Amino acid sequence: MSGAAAPAAERDPGLQPERTRLAWRRTTLSSTVVAVLAGKTAVASGGPVGVVAAAGVLCCACWVGFLAVAHRRIRGLASSPVPAGLVPRYAVAAVGCVVVTVVCGVGLVLRG
Repeated sequence: MSGAAAPAAERDPGLQPERTRLAWRRTTLSSTVVAVLAGKTAVASGGPVGVVAAAGVLCCACWVGFLAVAHRRIRGLASSPVPAGLVPRYAVAAVGCVVVTVVCGVGLVLRG
């Protein structure tokens, strides 16, 4: 018995970027559903127009921001065989947009 470890199997570099790309797409779709359902609920509830409009605009603006970050990341994953890591400011922007979209969505639903 020798103390040498077996050689590690080669990692397929195509699998992880593909899974990451699909995760970004799923998260974008989830964010879209939150924004649309919150808007639908707010409009159907007949709440104060100013509050509903302000929350709706903020929710949509954050959704567009997340969509821009996600699209940039998806393009970055597809552009090279070894994709670069996510830049911290884009990660913070993505998290911030998701949190604000969800908070506005919940606020619109509970307000109505």
